[in-house]
Amino acid sequence: MAEKVAWFSCGATSVVACKLGLKKYPDLQILYIETGSHHQDNLRFLHDCEKWYGKEIKILRSAYKDVFDVIERTRFIHSAHYAPCTNKLKTDVRLQYEYEHDIDTYIWGFEKGAKEEARAERMCQRYPKYNHEFPLIKANLNKPACMALLAQAGIELPQMYKMGYHNNNCIGCIKGGMGYWNRIRKDFPEVFDRMAKIERKIGHSCLKQYFLDELPLDAGRDEKNIEPQCSIFCGLINFED
Repeated sequence: MAEKVAWFSCGATSVVACKLGLKKYPDLQILYIETGSHHQDNLRFLHDCEKWYGKEIKILRSAYKDVFDVIERTRFIHSAHYAPCTNKLKTDVRLQYEYEHDIDTYIWGFEKGAKEEARAERMCQRYPKYNHEFPLIKANLNKPACMALLAQAGIELPQMYKMGYHNNNCIGCIKGGMGYWNRIRKDFPEVFDRMAKIERKIGHSCLKQYFLDELPLDAGRDEKNIEPQCSIFCGLINFED
């Protein structure tokens, strides 16, 4: 029998999307790709979500240890259209799972909003062999609303959100801008220093303007924290039968 799959990312939107997907498909397979570069609190958050779902989240891993391992072995950080860490740690893992399993439906955590709706459309065009569902877009839910729904469910947000980061992705994301990397320098100095040394080793920076060891302390934007905010659509959500 063909599988229905949801990708769990330890981000607020994917968590709520998986919960809505389970309501529709009780046999939904929930998968999480561990990159080796996430905050250690993610495992606690994942287990809290498993309890909420009443279902195990299957953890998949690449042969690479983490983002630094990918960069050091490929000697490449990223270009305008390609990031080897995304491909080696995430995309290749997903493609391998698709090769080994019969899948007919994907549940995605794209939120309501023009940018994410455009991503959803591209996903459908790029992978037409699958049925793609976007429960958050259908329910008019954005990230602040999803964070509010998690709070209502008694699930503590991951540490990266509580520290003010907009996404709970790898610590030291190569796609981050100057303001992001200045925040990493403050919160995770060992990650900042290691990335700065790798940049010099391979002769390429993750930023356009500077190598990290040249980055001015006041460069970039210090984005405001995303606060949980229930919308009128939150009251329409019923996670139970």
